[in-house]
Amino acid sequence: MTKFIINLRALLNGDRGASAVEYALLVGLIAIAVIAGVVLLGQNLGGTFNKVATTLPTP
Repeated sequence: MTKFIINLRALLNGDRGASAVEYALLVGLIAIAVIAGVVLLGQNLGGTFNKVATTLPTP
């Protein structure tokens, strides 16, 4: 049981947890940027496709 507590303290006091949190924040920010880009690009593409669809003659 003492070995478990020593390992737990080493895990909590280590720097690995801090770097994992930093990576998680970076991934979250990148995901937000990608989602925002897709939403904006999707709206622009939707307008472009509608314009093309109305311009083309119907058969």
